[in-house]
Amino acid sequence: MITLVGCASPKAQFYTLSAEAPREGVNRGSPVTVVIGAVSVPELVDRPQIVVRAGTNHVAIEEFARWAESLKSQIPHVVAADLSQLLNSPRVSTSPIGGDPTAVWRVRMDVQRFEADLGDAATVDVLWSVSPPGKASPLTGRTVVREPCTGVGYDAAVAAWSRALATVSRDVAAAIRPAASP
Repeated sequence: MITLVGCASPKAQFYTLSAEAPREGVNRGSPVTVVIGAVSVPELVDRPQIVVRAGTNHVAIEEFARWAESLKSQIPHVVAADLSQLLNSPRVSTSPIGGDPTAVWRVRMDVQRFEADLGDAATVDVLWSVSPPGKASPLTGRTVVREPCTGVGYDAAVAAWSRALATVSRDVAAAIRPAASP
C-alpha cells in the first residue's frame, strides 16, 4: 500500500476597501456633480498582494493576502462612495455621467504612502486637487492620516485603510462644500 502525503498550501484571502459612513453631518445644499479621476499609487503597493511594513526598511509582500481588485480601481470607487454620502449627492462617480459637463467638479489624487504595520496602524498620505467647474483655479491639499488598527490581522489593516480614506474624502468634501455654495 502506498500513502501519499502532500503539503496543503494556504488558501488565498481576498480583501476590498469599503466606504465609511460620514462622522459629521452631510451637506444639505443642492447636489453637485463630481468625477474622481485616475488615482496614482506607489509602485510598491501597485500589485495584487497586500504589502505591509515589517520594519523601518523592510516590507512583507503577502502572497496569500490579496486585493480583490487593484488599488488604482478601489481607491477612486471608495472615495466616490464616501463623497456621495458627505456631499449628499447621487452624482459622484469615477467616470463622466450625464448632465452639463461644464458643471462638474474633478478630483485627482496622488497617493504618496499607503502602508500599514499589522496590529498597529495604517498610514495614508494623499496629495489631492479639486478642479471647480469652469476655469477656476484648482483647490489643492494634502491629507496624511494614521489610523489605528483594531486587531492584528489583514482584516483590521484593510478596515483602517478604509477609515483613513474616509478622512481623505472628508478633506476633499470640505474643499468642495464652501466653493459649491452660492
